[in-house]
Amino acid sequence: MPLEDGDPTRWRGQQVNGEVSGTPRLRGTADLPPRSTPAPDGSRMEVMAEGWEPGPALGDGDGTPGGTPQRAGQEPGQREEALMAELSELVQKVVKSSSWWDRHGVDISILTCSFLLLPAGFLCLRSAQAIPFLVGVLTLGVVHHTLTVKGSHLASHNALTESKSWGKVWAIFFIELCSAFTAEQATYNHVKIHHGYTNVIGLGDSSTWKLPFLNRYIYMFIAPLTVPIITPLVALDLLRNVEWKAALRTLCCMFLGLYCHYWLLLHVSGFQSPWSALLCMLLTRSLLAHPYIHVNIFQHIGLPMFAADRKPKRIHLMSLGVLNLPRNALLDWSFGHSLISCHVEHHLFPSLSDNMCLKIKPIVSQYLKQKKLPYNEDTYASRLRLFLQRYEELMVHAPPITELVGIQ
Repeated sequence: MPLEDGDPTRWRGQQVNGEVSGTPRLRGTADLPPRSTPAPDGSRMEVMAEGWEPGPALGDGDGTPGGTPQRAGQEPGQREEALMAELSELVQKVVKSSSWWDRHGVDISILTCSFLLLPAGFLCLRSAQAIPFLVGVLTLGVVHHTLTVKGSHLASHNALTESKSWGKVWAIFFIELCSAFTAEQATYNHVKIHHGYTNVIGLGDSSTWKLPFLNRYIYMFIAPLTVPIITPLVALDLLRNVEWKAALRTLCCMFLGLYCHYWLLLHVSGFQSPWSALLCMLLTRSLLAHPYIHVNIFQHIGLPMFAADRKPKRIHLMSLGVLNLPRNALLDWSFGHSLISCHVEHHLFPSLSDNMCLKIKPIVSQYLKQKKLPYNEDTYASRLRLFLQRYEELMVHAPPITELVGIQ
């Protein structure tokens, strides 16, 4: 599916800062497989989803992508694996030469600063004056999204620490206690499925964000306000898929996180009624819900989509199906670079922290452009206009499958 307007059945390369350029030509097919398309076997998913470790990170897939010249005597699959291995080696050198502060310290400091701002936010809400009260709402809203989006995302990829045991602890803390969701299901759906099968129809195609029964304006501007309510309800439904011990732990953590927020509003911020405290909870927890929903759809939906049995190799899958947005101070702090301006880098090397994704961004962008691979970038405003104009095509109807048709 194209980024640019025009022929809906072809995608000619990459969109860089709104400009179309590049070489691979993709062609959409008419019909989609049913949503129940079976996933490939578990071992193949693990190769795609386990994340990047130091050393050559080879992709998997069955497609035969075009876009880069093949060397004589080299199979197409080997060519793609060689590209990913070469890029991984370049990134590995940067990671090895980086300090702990670069690898983890910067992002841990941002999360720590957010915790330290919590008392100020609750105390500002005690004021009867409008400006201090609004400062408290803004502070708690930004802190909430920093902990629940940035913290949960990094924890799900074990990017906060090099210890798997501590990684599990942080995942439970940020995902269950702060976000009111289940850590097992969040990690599986995001790391194993979305990252393992990025833009593969029926698996990692971001279809969980689609609500086709809503019109474009309700979905884009009103529905995000319900995210704080829907999130724990969805988590409760997903608990049927986890062991009873994990389900009990999740219930306790979810209740503790929500009740602590409610209790602090009553006893520290001085709210007089339960309903006013609950309304303030909803307000702060939905403060950045609009960009949260928008970012999740802007960076994947509308880009090339693939069938499970015809997806390209990893480097092509991620370069074709992922898009970067420009840097934004508020969203960089609250969501992290890997979800905003370094999403391509994050999908290629998901175990790296936000700061490391930012650090390797020049290397990845230069390498992909040098090899004539797509490096998709667009502005927030441009994507918003695109989705409002083509909402029916992108969010209501299933997108066409992209078929790689060779080197152009």
